[in-house]
Amino acid sequence: MPRVAIVLGSESDRQAGEEAEKVLKELGVDCEVSVHSAHRDPEGLQAYVAGSDAAVFIAVAGLSAALPGFIASRTIRPVIGVPRDVRLGGLDALLSIVQMPPGVPVAAVGIENARNAAILAAEILAVADREIAARLEARRAHR
Repeated sequence: MPRVAIVLGSESDRQAGEEAEKVLKELGVDCEVSVHSAHRDPEGLQAYVAGSDAAVFIAVAGLSAALPGFIASRTIRPVIGVPRDVRLGGLDALLSIVQMPPGVPVAAVGIENARNAAILAAEILAVADREIAARLEARRAHR
């Protein structure tokens, strides 16, 4: 059972997803990467979110960046949005992620910063998992 679900809006987001996956694996956090479009397959994405046991979602998306908000509207688990620099320097995606309506929050990291999304997801898990907390502290001490 993955503790973090890394959801990509399209295959073009694969590199960012792999960056997040690499950091999570280094921290010993089980995760999975999948591709689900909020626009092209909303029913499939909804089924994925409903069926996932993940404690945290990382959603990587560019352009309108609807993916993080879509996921957040269907779960009470934390969602971290990673805006991609596809157009407009990634500002369109960043603003789409941070301007969510009241009651449907999405955390956001910097444009193209999937590594920070992975660290934030691990920090969320570390609140209740001393082993992850220790690995995060060790990682920070070596940086």
